[in-house]
Amino acid sequence: METALVPAPLALVTGASSGIGLEIAVRLAELGHDLVVTADDDQLALAADGLTQHGRAVRAVRADLTQPAGVDALVADVTGTGRPLDLLVLNAGVGAGGAFLDVALEDHLRTIALDVVAPVRLAHALLPAMVARGSGRVLVTSSVAALMPGPYYATYAAAKAFDLSFAQALRYELRDTGVSVTALLPGPTDTDFFERADMQDTRVAQGGKDDPADVARQAVDGLLAGDEKVVVHSVRARGQAAAGALLSDGAGAALQARFTEPLRTEEPAEG
Repeated sequence: METALVPAPLALVTGASSGIGLEIAVRLAELGHDLVVTADDDQLALAADGLTQHGRAVRAVRADLTQPAGVDALVADVTGTGRPLDLLVLNAGVGAGGAFLDVALEDHLRTIALDVVAPVRLAHALLPAMVARGSGRVLVTSSVAALMPGPYYATYAAAKAFDLSFAQALRYELRDTGVSVTALLPGPTDTDFFERADMQDTRVAQGGKDDPADVARQAVDGLLAGDEKVVVHSVRARGQAAAGALLSDGAGAALQARFTEPLRTEEPAEG
C-alpha cells in the first residue's frame, strides 16, 4: 500500500526581495517550507531564484502593496494555489526620514500604506481560512522604534507602534483558535532601509547594526514557537527596548532624536 505524500507547509513572506524578509524566507526554505514571496522591485526575481536552491517550491509575486489592487492580486495568487497557508509573514515596510514638514506628504502616506494598511488588508483577507482550519502562525514585523516616539521618522515609528499593538490585539482575539500571532521587534539592522528612507546621514545609520540573518533566525524561532513577541537579542535592540520601557515619552523622543536627526555639517569657524 502506497503512503500518501504530505505536502510541505506553505509560507507567504512580504518584503522578501532583500533584508530581513529575504533572510526569513531563506530560513523557512531551509526548514522545509514552500514559499510565496512578494515585493515590488527588480530584486524579487533574483531573490526567488536563490531561494529555489534550497529545494523548495518558490512562487514570486511582484505586487505594490501600497495599492489595494496589489494586495488583492497577492491574495488571489495565494488562494489560487489551492493550498492552505500555514505561515503569514507580514514584513514589508518602508520609512520616510527627515523632519515631518520637510518630507513630501506622498512619502508619509506611502509609509502608512505599506506599514499599516497593507498588513491590515492581508490579515483580514487571509486569517479567516487559518481560523477555520484551526492552525496557523502569523509574524508581524514591528521595530524597537515602536517603543518610543520617533522624531525625524515620525510616521515610521508611529506605523511600527501600530504594528505592535495590532499584533498583540490579534493574538488575544485569536488565542483559542489555534492561530498564533508574533510581533518581531528588531533594532537597527544591516539592510537597505536607511538608504530607502533617506536616513544615511544619521547617527543610527552610521552606527553598528545587526546581521539580518541573525534577526531572521530569531524571528523564525519565535514564530514557529508561537511566542508573543521577539525582541532581537542584541545590545542595541535590547538597550532601545529597555529605554522605551523606562523613559517618559518626552525623554524617549529626545533620545531617539539624537540618533535619527540628520547630521548637519558644521560651518567653518570665522577668522
